[in-house]
Amino acid sequence: MLTENQPVTIHTGAACRGNPGPGGWSAILRKGAREKIITGFESITTNQRMELTAAISGLKALKRPTHVVIITDSKSLADGITQWIETWQRNDWQNSSGNPVANTDLWKSLMVLNQTHQTLWEWVSARSGDTENNRADRHARQALLKNIR
Repeated sequence: MLTENQPVTIHTGAACRGNPGPGGWSAILRKGAREKIITGFESITTNQRMELTAAISGLKALKRPTHVVIITDSKSLADGITQWIETWQRNDWQNSSGNPVANTDLWKSLMVLNQTHQTLWEWVSARSGDTENNRADRHARQALLKNIR
């Protein structure tokens, strides 16, 4: 039975051919038995931009503020949004070394979306064998491959 407060889960995936190079991303959104898979491609990008884009796109796909669990195998994405982003913002988007934070445009977008929803971020190791994480990565690779052939 689907309850209104049941969270939406979003599994993210990213793939690049070269870094930078062409890249694909995916987000698998699920609430109960309902599932939606969204994917995208950029001709020149980095793996980190694809990880961020997957999370942003997953959150943008939600029609209204809701409880969301976002599961990613990107440690820098999970740590960035849960531990570092407020410090970056206070430091005018400079990292602890005093250098500009990479992908500031995407981090700012993600920060706004993250504040719109009640989010819980979970990191899973890419080698954990997590079925949904593997599916998200597979969809990201497919988005990449169908656009570079």
